[in-house]
Amino acid sequence: MSTDTETEYVAALTALHRGLDRKGPGDSDFSRNILSHLSTLPIKPRIADLGCGSGSSALLLAQHYQSTVMAVDSSSVFIGELRARAKQLGLEHLIIPIQGDMAKLDWSVGSVDLLWSEGAAYKLGFEQALKIWRPLLANSGIAVISEMSWFTDNAPEPVIAYWQNAYPMMDTEAENIARANKSDFSVLSIHRLPSQAWWVNYYEPLRQRMQQIEITPSTQSVIRETEEEMRLFEKFSDSYGYTFYVLQAD
Repeated sequence: MSTDTETEYVAALTALHRGLDRKGPGDSDFSRNILSHLSTLPIKPRIADLGCGSGSSALLLAQHYQSTVMAVDSSSVFIGELRARAKQLGLEHLIIPIQGDMAKLDWSVGSVDLLWSEGAAYKLGFEQALKIWRPLLANSGIAVISEMSWFTDNAPEPVIAYWQNAYPMMDTEAENIARANKSDFSVLSIHRLPSQAWWVNYYEPLRQRMQQIEITPSTQSVIRETEEEMRLFEKFSDSYGYTFYVLQAD
C-alpha cells in the first residue's frame, strides 16, 4: 500500500468510526470484572491506556480508580472526542489526552502501574508491543492487553485466508502466552471477549454508521472490508476473537 493510499485508508477508517462510543469490540462490564481481580495494584495506580480511541476504557479506568489516566492515540479526531467525553462526565481532571505514537513514548522506566490496551497492539504486533511497553511498567506492574487470537489450531479455511491478509501475525492463545513469558511477563489470566460484545457494542453501531457516512471510493473500500469481516465473524466466532491477556511484569 502506497503512502498516499494508506493515508486515504486511515482517513476513511477514522471517518467511519467518528462518533462511535467504541472503535473496536469491547464491553464495560467485562472490563470491570477483570479490574475486580487486580488486587496487587496501588490504591491510586499510575495508569496508561494505549490506543485509547475516544476513551471508553480510559474513562472507565479513571472512574474505577479515581486516578489519573494517560490516554494515548494517534488520531487527533479520537483524542478530541475523548476530551469532550471526559468533560461531559466531569472526569477531565483525571484524563491526560495525548495525541502520539504509542510505540515512541518518552516516559520514564517504571512509570506505569497499570497499562491497558484494547485492540491496538496489533498495529505493532503483539510481541513487539510487549517488548516496547515492558520497560514502562513498575516492578510487578500489570498490563491488560487484548489481542486477536485463534481459539483453535484448526480454523476454517475462509477465515484463515481473510486474517492471513488482514493480520498475518495473528496467533493462538498458547503462542501469545509463550510470547508474553519470553518478554518478561507472567500471565496471570486470559479472558475471551464474548461474541455478543462484538455485535451489541461494536458491529451494530458500526452498521448504522455505514448508512450515514458519505460514500467515497476510500470509504466504500473500508465498508466492503468491514462487511466481509462481519460475515465471517457471524459464521466463525467460535474459532477466533479478542483475548484479554492479564500480565504481570517479572
